[in-house]
Amino acid sequence: MSQQTLSQVSPGHRVRLVSIEGDRMLARRLLALGLSVGNEVEVLHRRKGDVVVGRGGNRLALGHDIADRLVIQELS
Repeated sequence: MSQQTLSQVSPGHRVRLVSIEGDRMLARRLLALGLSVGNEVEVLHRRKGDVVVGRGGNRLALGHDIADRLVIQELS
């Protein structure tokens, strides 16, 4: 199980968010969207670093600038 950023993961993989490499405002913004450290999500789509993840029936689109700051652990 390797650690990498969310923007590097291929669609179809489940990952766990390990840390957020950003300021407190980014962490709050992600928390408001339902994404926090420890959450498990599935990468649904990826194009040029932009990522769409799914969790509990919800989808969340993240730009490459944010996806590059999310350190994840690949689960499958």
